[in-house]
Amino acid sequence: MSGKAPRILAADATALARAVRHLRMGGLVAVPTETVYGLAARADDDAAVAGIYRAKGRPDFNPLIVHVGDLAQAERLAVFDARARLLAERFWPGPLTLVLPLREEAPVAAAVTAGLPTIAIRMPAHPVMRALLAETGLPLAAPSANRSGGVSPTSAAHVAASLGESIPLLLDGGPCEAGLESTIVALREGGCWQILRPGPIVAEELAAILGPPEEVGDARIEAPGQLASHYAPGKPVRLDAQEAAPDEFMIGFGPVRGDISLSETGDLGEAAARLYACLHSAAASDKPHIAIAPIPAGGIGDAINDRLKRAAA
Repeated sequence: MSGKAPRILAADATALARAVRHLRMGGLVAVPTETVYGLAARADDDAAVAGIYRAKGRPDFNPLIVHVGDLAQAERLAVFDARARLLAERFWPGPLTLVLPLREEAPVAAAVTAGLPTIAIRMPAHPVMRALLAETGLPLAAPSANRSGGVSPTSAAHVAASLGESIPLLLDGGPCEAGLESTIVALREGGCWQILRPGPIVAEELAAILGPPEEVGDARIEAPGQLASHYAPGKPVRLDAQEAAPDEFMIGFGPVRGDISLSETGDLGEAAARLYACLHSAAASDKPHIAIAPIPAGGIGDAINDRLKRAAA
């Protein structure tokens, strides 16, 4: 979608005060996080949350992540056990989302959880998002600030190009550091746990605290990013390509060269941070197809390959 550009403001004190007022009144604000740009609204207001779904064209069975400013706020929304507190102590603020039992009488709109008995919750690290959480005093629902199913935004320009006039206010905090959405972990009864979406916090780090993960073939949608087709650039995508066909825009990695590269040195951290920017460049090119070089498995490579598989679906 494209249209009239939203009002883009540098994320200074004046812009933050304006955004706080807008959020308290039930409005939408696009805001940077350390992962990707989010489309934020107060999580306790049905109309505000409906505005997120409307702006994104998001399926209403796909739940939203609720962002909190501190652990006390998180515990008013979700039931934390000892494992959840250990993970929060180790990884928050940061790119880890916990799927936990929804606390009875939790002050969140029903659409946030898509009718599930669980809630997806995280404490972000980006100073702009943290300032909004502190100043509003509200939990904020904030999925990625783009049309549903499309390539996630890692810059203010990506947000403006995708959502256009759907949002009135966009805080520009520069490019996102991590460049991939948060890791999502569901904590189950009986000590079991499962990664629902790979991300910057990798399985080995979680297993060091929780033990081996649960092996489950459950296809339920419990968290964002689980749809088979997601992060799509709007063109056919070919993975594990060593070279491009004449009609393909090539995204390289390491020794595999291309029109653009995720990382010429083969650095997976750099590749994660550049992934969506490269997909946006490929989508904007005049080539009708996209080819992407192989990405090694393991660590954050698993998260990158997860996004690429869904982009190609």
